[in-house]
Amino acid sequence: MRKIEHIGIAVKNLEVSNLLFEKLFGAPAYKQEEVASEGVKTSFFMNGPNKIELLEATNPESPIAKFLEKKGEGIHHIAFDVEDILSEIERLKSEGFTVLNETPKKGADNKLVAFLHPKGTNGVLIELCQEIK
Repeated sequence: MRKIEHIGIAVKNLEVSNLLFEKLFGAPAYKQEEVASEGVKTSFFMNGPNKIELLEATNPESPIAKFLEKKGEGIHHIAFDVEDILSEIERLKSEGFTVLNETPKKGADNKLVAFLHPKGTNGVLIELCQEIK
């Protein structure tokens, strides 16, 4: 894991939250995207070298909808940039971590992604991200 790639925040209303974070950072989202396979719409903000991803559910069965139902709005995950996601998945499995999707899937912002179960990471959902080349 080379660095924190972004922090994901689950929100009920992306439009309202975009306005809030635009005021907070003094700049609009640089990218908005829907990931239909995950049932989510996203907005990305830059704050210095840091990225924040806002996530809104697009259907009631999506992971974000379930998270919001259980926990309400707030930090959903911390994403880490990795050079080789397949090698990192194998390394983490050998260290005893539970990988939720051992086959990386296409995520937002041109990334391949995989997640670690939060039960093994002190309650924090960890996302691994590799830039798609």
